[in-house]
Amino acid sequence: MAIAATACVSAPTLEAFASPVTPMEIGQVAGLEANPITNAKALLRNALPVSNKPIRAIQKKLESISDDLRVPGVKFSGVESSVNGSLKIVKEQRGKIVEALASGKKADGEQALKELESVLTDFQVIVAQKDKQEVPLQQQEALSLVGRIEEDMIDGFPFDVPAQYADRPLLKGRATVDMLVKIKDNANTDGGVLKIVLDGYNAPVSAGNFADLINLGFYDKMPIQRSDGFVVQSGKPKGGDGFKLGGVERTVPLEIMVQGDKVPEYELTLEELGRYRDQPVLPFNAFGTLAMARREAEPNSASSQFFFLLRESELTPSGTNILDGRYSIFGYVVENQELLRDLKVDDEIISMKIVDGAENLVNETKPAVDQAPIEAPSE
Repeated sequence: MAIAATACVSAPTLEAFASPVTPMEIGQVAGLEANPITNAKALLRNALPVSNKPIRAIQKKLESISDDLRVPGVKFSGVESSVNGSLKIVKEQRGKIVEALASGKKADGEQALKELESVLTDFQVIVAQKDKQEVPLQQQEALSLVGRIEEDMIDGFPFDVPAQYADRPLLKGRATVDMLVKIKDNANTDGGVLKIVLDGYNAPVSAGNFADLINLGFYDKMPIQRSDGFVVQSGKPKGGDGFKLGGVERTVPLEIMVQGDKVPEYELTLEELGRYRDQPVLPFNAFGTLAMARREAEPNSASSQFFFLLRESELTPSGTNILDGRYSIFGYVVENQELLRDLKVDDEIISMKIVDGAENLVNETKPAVDQAPIEAPSE
């Protein structure tokens, strides 16, 4: 089970690959994209099936503050413009935002909008005081509320999963996972919790499969099986490549949502579909991008093995690298990504647990009463 790991069209499998991709190799196939979004939380906000212009404008203004924070001393004029502009939209276009809220989520959305106005008002004071320590904290608090409002605009699941996959475990929405890892022989850390957001809005089959295996305890006590500076990978069970149910390996199809589409593409890579320049909704932009591993020549051979990409997007621009459109992304690490740098082979996944959004998992696998505990660790 593998991911492609060279810049060649016929790349060797992950098992055969001995060294990470170099910038030179990627540069031979990748074009340049101006200012790719690399923040996992921003990517997840952008991936929500929401088209309300006022809330998206607020999101864009608040996210642009990150560029101002990179300027030595902080570019307060830019921050001020973004905060004032966001607050103006909240006050002047409140009705359009409220109108877009789903009926069952309207009360929460209105409360979040009220809180956002308060946070932005406080933000103005922070900017006036030129408090550069507080700016990023206030920015993240405001963006968290924006994301909450946007999620409150989603009324049910946005599309019908194709019939051939409809009876599988599906994540019809999002779920947050705590992945507790133990790091051995490291003087600086003994591990911690990686917080992961699974995106079923854009990859319901892949995210559903992963969430289902988490609930089965499949990944608990499983070792890290690859760590080479390019990816951190695990998920291979003892005696096989993937998860078996009733003695038969359960596989999931390649699943890629393309920007502008309503339903993901299934079973074929974007290159095979002639869409190699199209942009996936979930790109390999962020450090800690989570995707399914598979056999190189078999797009629909993913089962339980997964990987976190460790490369920065400057080396693999969205839509032009060797991974986008070829592997199913279904989530991002949103907190404690730095732990991925320390994970090495034989470190351990102590446990994975869904801490929010478990109700979005449907067609969950129910283990038989007499079923022995699943043995996950690899040989």
